Amino acid sequence: CLQALASGGAWKGELWSRRCDGSPYPQWLSMSAVRDPEGRTTHTVAIFTDISERKAAEARIRHLAQHDFLTGLPNRRLLEDRLQQAVAFAARRGGRVGLLFLDLDRFKIINDTCGHPVGDALLRELACRLTGALRESDTLGRSGGDEFIVLLPGLDDPADAGRVGRKLLAAICEPVQVGEHELYVTGSVGIAVYPEDGHDAETLVRHADTAMFHAKHAGRNQCQYFTPAMNTANDARIWLEN
Repeated sequence: CLQALASGGAWKGELWSRRCDGSPYPQWLSMSAVRDPEGRTTHTVAIFTDISERKAAEARIRHLAQHDFLTGLPNRRLLEDRLQQAVAFAARRGGRVGLLFLDLDRFKIINDTCGHPVGDALLRELACRLTGALRESDTLGRSGGDEFIVLLPGLDDPADAGRVGRKLLAAICEPVQVGEHELYVTGSVGIAVYPEDGHDAETLVRHADTAMFHAKHAGRNQCQYFTPAMNTANDARIWLEN
């Protein structure tokens, strides 16, 4: 700042300052040097603007771009970014990453019979429960609708992913009171593990989704690990539908 004033006679940029009560705030500062006829700096004129509101608005926009509007959880875009980072880290260290795809069973019935506001309240409550059942290092996100994705970085044993899945199912099985409605919900969980079930984020998400689909068809309210045979069964089903 001082060097720019001495050489160019002006400087502008962002910096942090303090209000009269001592609280910090961001400001935009413009400074200009005033020189005498001999070119010596005699004064410095500074104009500053409090940009707290602008910074807060930018932070809100960034948050909305990466988080689900209903639950405040990371959205699919942010989840995939974190999954890519976790896979890259595990590849360097020779570790594992777990990915769980959780879908609520018969959630559409609740929306159709009780209304979407009740369904939204249910999703918010379940998001809190699921978050409370995870480690701080884990990531819970909402993929859309009644689908949640759980990222388990630094997984020691593939069996640990199954234990987490069963813990999540137990958390959502407890009744939820929304106004006059007492709601009972179950879920189906599909599990994929890096590197056994895929070497990139897109493949892991697809395989966890496939395993969740098989968990639903196996009776719901359970966890299923991905197996290559599931892809064979999916291919046959798609061929038959075509």
